[in-house]
Amino acid sequence: MSQTLRPNFWQKIALSDMTASEWEALCDGCGLCCLHKLQDDETNEIYYTKVACKLLDCKTCQCSNYPKRKQLVPNCLQLDVYHLRHAQHWLPNSCAYKRLYQGKNLPSWHPLITQDKNSVHKIGISAARFAISELKIKGNLEDYLLAKP
Repeated sequence: MSQTLRPNFWQKIALSDMTASEWEALCDGCGLCCLHKLQDDETNEIYYTKVACKLLDCKTCQCSNYPKRKQLVPNCLQLDVYHLRHAQHWLPNSCAYKRLYQGKNLPSWHPLITQDKNSVHKIGISAARFAISELKIKGNLEDYLLAKP
C-alpha cells in the first residue's frame, strides 16, 4: 500500500526522518547508480562504465526485481542514510540523495518538482541513453568506460 507523500517533504524533513515512501520517491530513476564503476587504486577516482547491473532494464532504468535485488545481486547497495554517508562518492552528482545530504536542492528537472516521472530521461541525464546490460558485454569493464555520466 502506497503512503501519501507530505508536500515538499524533501525541503522540510531530514533524510533520516523520512518515511520509506518519501525515501523511495527521492530516486529520480536515472539508473546511474546501477552502472558498474571502477576505482583507481592510486587516486581513488571513480570511473563510470556503460555496463549496467543485470537487473536494470536499460530502456526504462528500472530494476526488474527491486524487492529481491539484494538476494539476486548480493553486492547491490541498498541505499540508506548510513550507506549514503559512506558511499556518496559512488553516486552521481545529480543524485537527489547525495544532493540533499550535501545541503543542496533538488534539480529543477527532478520528478518531484516536474511531477513527470520521465523528466530525467527527457533532460538526457539517465543511463537509458547508453546503458548495456552486463549480460550482453564482451571483454573487460575497462572497454566500456564513460567520459562522464
